[in-house]
Amino acid sequence: MYTDPSDHSKPAVGQPLPQPQAPYGQASHVAAPPQNMMYPSQWSSGLCDCTSDISTCCLTWWCPCVTFGRIAEIVDRGATSCPVHGAIYAILIALAVFPWLYSCMYRSRMRRRYMLPAEPCNDCCLHYFCEQCALCQEYRELKHRGFNMSIGWHGSPESQQQLAVMAPPFAPTEMKR
Repeated sequence: MYTDPSDHSKPAVGQPLPQPQAPYGQASHVAAPPQNMMYPSQWSSGLCDCTSDISTCCLTWWCPCVTFGRIAEIVDRGATSCPVHGAIYAILIALAVFPWLYSCMYRSRMRRRYMLPAEPCNDCCLHYFCEQCALCQEYRELKHRGFNMSIGWHGSPESQQQLAVMAPPFAPTEMKR
């Protein structure tokens, strides 16, 4: 009848938290969490797992603007295209104007959206000291979550759901001379 206090089971990642309940016969003094509150998830790969996906590693090493552009397009949900983000990133690299600040913002957005921890340090430090590793990790994470990185946001299933609109029924008109 009683639950074992050592049982620390929790719902799967991304599932709502259970409502706290007071023991039988006692009033609950704990406020219930909002219904949309979810458990945080974990990164699908580590920061230094760059060689687990050699193609992403090479792309990021030789053309970080392409890697960043693809990440940013998906994180922005297609608001701005991959070439635009990539061009801005390339200009920042060419002018030596701290491209890591730009990419750091998108890592923060991605972490908030997918409830990922700030590991091993905060986003700005991570992008300042390990820019390529951070970009590779973000790229692998989005691939792991089902995005086709070469197609971008507009080819993603989430994008297709937003674009699905019912067309009005078609009725043939009468013929006229």
